Amino acid sequence: MTYSGAVTVGGPADVHELAALMISKVAVGPMDNNAYLLRCRTTDEQLLIDAANEPETLLRLIGDDGITSVVTTHRHGDHWGALADVVAATGARTYAGRHDAAGIPVPTDVLLDDGDTIKVGDVELTARHLVGHTPGSIALVYDDPHGHPHVFTGDCLFPGGVGNTWKDPQAFASLIRDVETKLFDVLPDETWVYPGHGNDTTLGDERPHLPEWRERGW
Repeated sequence: MTYSGAVTVGGPADVHELAALMISKVAVGPMDNNAYLLRCRTTDEQLLIDAANEPETLLRLIGDDGITSVVTTHRHGDHWGALADVVAATGARTYAGRHDAAGIPVPTDVLLDDGDTIKVGDVELTARHLVGHTPGSIALVYDDPHGHPHVFTGDCLFPGGVGNTWKDPQAFASLIRDVETKLFDVLPDETWVYPGHGNDTTLGDERPHLPEWRERGW
């Protein structure tokens, strides 16, 4: 079946099958959070992005093969609500942005800075530090050698705008700058965007609206 990225809490995962990577997207919890399970097609190693909620749902998605790593995109509680249970069940190594790790109550094994890489089997992800929604938010970029890039943006980029900066002009200016320079300026229009809530988008769909976002200030 064709991947759409449209998932609902309590519903099945949607699976995006790439040449080297399988991406399973599931919605969990009262804030309709997205969690993403990445599986290397060569080694079957798995990595989870945002153990947000419903540990039983996430562990069922992970299955008997377990996960080697779990990345938390940022420190807001709706993105790590199931982290302790998932780590306890799997022994996964934890990753988070250096400047958000102190706000995550599960110890972070690896602190991420801009440009750091994470391996899941033979697949490599690059962390991009995006400041504004939180001080240490991390997006993960998979530059697919067999196709176009894919980016997991947490709460920093959605269809229709950047993440919430709570009407703080300085935070908004920082976030829009980082999203533009580290994502839009260096990645092509075909780049698929997987946000922390709601439906997916592409950079090409959002790029024409950047001036509008800057003008409105959110």
